[in-house]
Amino acid sequence: MKVTEKCDVYSFGVVTMEVMIGRHPGDLISTLLSPDSSSSSSMPPIAQHTLLKDVLDQRISLPRTGAAEGVVHMMKIAIACLHPNPQSRPTMEKISLELTAKWPPLPKAFCTIILGDLF
Repeated sequence: MKVTEKCDVYSFGVVTMEVMIGRHPGDLISTLLSPDSSSSSSMPPIAQHTLLKDVLDQRISLPRTGAAEGVVHMMKIAIACLHPNPQSRPTMEKISLELTAKWPPLPKAFCTIILGDLF
């Protein structure tokens, strides 16, 4: 394996997700990135049904309004960094711009956001 910036981007995604879910995300990553061969959707079944709030670190209370947008924004960035194809991962420059951007409003209530909404 050749070490490139895209390896660092992947590592950033792993660390970001680890901070947010409170444990190493290995199982979650492999589940999110392995499409179900029996599914007609390109999105893994777990992403279609798992609530974001159920994946986050349960030792921390759910975020409120402004923080909820930040949590969703960070999880979207982390998931983008974990794309199986290194060429499809964002650059660190793009990540830096995303981190400084204003968080978009949530399309629905935080407690109803599923992992599939983050792809």
